Amino acid sequence: QVQLVESGGGVVQAGGSLRLSCAASGRTFSSYAMGWFRQAPGKEREFVAAIRWSGSSTYHVDAVKGRFTISGDNAKTTAYLQMNSLKPEDTAVYYCAYGPTTSPYYSSYDYWGQGTQVTVSS
Repeated sequence: QVQLVESGGGVVQAGGSLRLSCAASGRTFSSYAMGWFRQAPGKEREFVAAIRWSGSSTYHVDAVKGRFTISGDNAKTTAYLQMNSLKPEDTAVYYCAYGPTTSPYYSSYDYWGQGTQVTVSS
């Protein structure tokens, strides 16, 4: 079993920056991926970005390219989501996910964090 611990959520003003962290622990494997999703009230869960440790492949949806960046630490146990130029429409609960490979589909991931609220005020 894999446990995901998220941190970094909070309230930020429009145009500001925020950095989310997701630390994986437990029975992890040598080849896996971690991703970020978000869900606003009344909307479906939306893929944001993902990183695969083997090969360091990353993927970002067009809506956040140039503003958000996913990265990992050297130990390959923590994923980060650096969010710049935040907009009110970025307000959502952000979830960290763990799975076998990068994927934009939430069903591809096996483990999930509890979610952290990100609120962008105007």
